[in-house]
Amino acid sequence: MKKVLFCLIAACCMASVALLPLRFSFASLSTALDASAQEVPVVNNFAALDPIDTHTHVFKNDPAFSSMMNRLHLHILDICVADSHNVFRALQPEISSGMAFVKENSGHATLCTTFDPSNFAAPDFAARTIRQLDENFAAGAVAVKIWKNIGMELKTPEGKYIMPDDPVFDPIYQDIATHNKTLIAHVAEPTICWLPLDSRDPSSGYYKKHPEWYMYGHPDRPSKQTILAARDHLLEKHPTLRVVGAHLGSMELDVDEIAQHFDRYPNFAVDTAARMRYLMLQPREKVRNFLIKYADRVLYATDLEFQGHDSFASARQEWEDTYARDWKFLATNETLEYRGRKTQGLALPPAVLQKLFHDNAVKWIPGIVMSAKN
Repeated sequence: MKKVLFCLIAACCMASVALLPLRFSFASLSTALDASAQEVPVVNNFAALDPIDTHTHVFKNDPAFSSMMNRLHLHILDICVADSHNVFRALQPEISSGMAFVKENSGHATLCTTFDPSNFAAPDFAARTIRQLDENFAAGAVAVKIWKNIGMELKTPEGKYIMPDDPVFDPIYQDIATHNKTLIAHVAEPTICWLPLDSRDPSSGYYKKHPEWYMYGHPDRPSKQTILAARDHLLEKHPTLRVVGAHLGSMELDVDEIAQHFDRYPNFAVDTAARMRYLMLQPREKVRNFLIKYADRVLYATDLEFQGHDSFASARQEWEDTYARDWKFLATNETLEYRGRKTQGLALPPAVLQKLFHDNAVKWIPGIVMSAKN
């Protein structure tokens, strides 16, 4: 009798999985969270929310990569970066490459454009920049990025560093707000950038590879506090401008600091790009309570890349591993290990996960999910 009952239960479970809808409801998502990873694969749970990764850098068309996005029901914001070091490539070729990728993957990708701030002293700087951005908006760009070179690198001939709240940028910010677009602001860097390197910090390896951005030992450079204060002044000066602070708004060490900014600036949100590990290192209940209380203000993001000579095989491994790790941390109570330290997943409520992985991106970056018909 027990054997017959076991077979009946197993058959019912198999039938339930076979009838699983393409997109889970909150109720079915809750059931999925209680299931083991073997019964319901992590990528299926992730894909069920039509996830939006609001911070990526993809400048290469590849049918296999497009197939992966389709399989994961993934939407991405493809972000351009303008800097003197040519992180990816020169500005205009990068924007053109991003637009080509978006066109090839209509319905799964939208463009975040940028502008070159290095010519800020030119008399026609603002007018020329606005013309370029308006052309990009007309072509489908939904956001504009400013980068850490504003505040950390660019300076006047007299040696004064140009901050993100400099009046030279005000007409540009106003134009972005007028067009109902969003400013993605990578302002400053992790705190370790101004301290002696500590191998326990998730960003320490970056500064070993990129000493040009390592501020420790350079008292002539602006402090992190100075740069973030300028960012806060930008928020005050432009209350109608939606601003998403990239990389947890460079306030990665303490979610309480982010919460204080949320309370003070209603036009400000943050993304999690390349900073999920900092959330893992903070007290679990503190982070969990923060994400629940401010569920409308945090956008899911990774800072993943796919470009140039990157192979799809390695990209797929990195992208899917990152999504699996982040899902387990945010959605389950499973134990993860990072740098020898065990961290328990947050097991966030389904309604919060829906906002983090999808709804907040739609709210804070209008147009980020485009239909294939557009």
